[in-house]
Amino acid sequence: MFKLTVYDRESITPLRSLATNTGSIVAALFVISIVFLLCGVNPLYAIGKIFSGSFGSMYGFKETVTKAIPLILTGGGLALAFRAKFWNIGAEGQILMGALMGTWVGLAWGAVLPSFVLITLMFLAGFIGGALLGLIPALLKIKFSINEVISTLMLNYICAELITMLIVGPWKGSTRFGFPGTNNLADAALLDVIPGSRIHYVTLILAIIAVLILSVIVYRTRFGYEVRVIGENPEAGKYAGIDFFRTTLVIMLVSGGLAGVAGVGELAGIHHYLGYPASISSGYGFTAIIVAWLAKLNPMYVLVSAMFFAGIIVGGDAIQISLGLPGATVQIVNGILLIFLIMGDYFLKHKVVVSFSNNPS
Repeated sequence: MFKLTVYDRESITPLRSLATNTGSIVAALFVISIVFLLCGVNPLYAIGKIFSGSFGSMYGFKETVTKAIPLILTGGGLALAFRAKFWNIGAEGQILMGALMGTWVGLAWGAVLPSFVLITLMFLAGFIGGALLGLIPALLKIKFSINEVISTLMLNYICAELITMLIVGPWKGSTRFGFPGTNNLADAALLDVIPGSRIHYVTLILAIIAVLILSVIVYRTRFGYEVRVIGENPEAGKYAGIDFFRTTLVIMLVSGGLAGVAGVGELAGIHHYLGYPASISSGYGFTAIIVAWLAKLNPMYVLVSAMFFAGIIVGGDAIQISLGLPGATVQIVNGILLIFLIMGDYFLKHKVVVSFSNNPS
């Protein structure tokens, strides 16, 4: 007979954290290789193709940076929420709500406001839209003890259906030739891009500034201390007099708001009109969950993990074309990585001891 005993680790060194992350990714790649083998594809070639397609050429690298922008913004906000153990699974809906609010401002005042003012208002409206959507599950959890995983997840579908209703109904553009979608935004509402790329650098700058500010907030302010205490020891937080109501609301306002800013960036920098939800956000809200976990909920590390997963997205498009694999391949890869990262995080924080006994009792 054997017995499993789980102990909390008293201390976690940076070296152990790095080793655990590395081991988790290696184990995930092993399982991903098995998936590729089952699909009849050489796993070494497929994995190599993913990273060469995203980082092996200037075009691939520029596309990777473009895909990383919404992941940095959304992943940074999720890292803040997850650190307080508020499981925000609604970033996808918050991105869509930001895009919706940005569209409303762009269509309403695109012809009368100067570009700087208009774009500023669009980003502000996007932040407010995402923040208000994040506020709903926060209030439901605090006031009615409703599980935030369920409420945030369900709000994703509500936002997606709301946008679909608008683009086939009252917001359907006259220039769409009968296809769903709004009219194109005015030129004043569009974000400039780096020449020869789709990198809307204004949003990229905002994303970098956001994670830098979040890093200072989390590790250098009283509010950040309260967030960390709530996540690590809620009972100690209550004993210390931390205001859970205020702290949770602020966390979700920031988390949802940053996702909303990402939605405006995708709208004004890439698409230029509001279309189907799946085209506005290609699953960025869900991928950002993995981004935050790989970053160990550290906003600064989100910059690196966002580039890594943006590379997988771009490389995934490359293997769909070159290897004829289905579009769901990227989601499978991301899902496997998330599972192993969560497992690695568990073993990082806990020590599992196997003991054997001759006594059958």
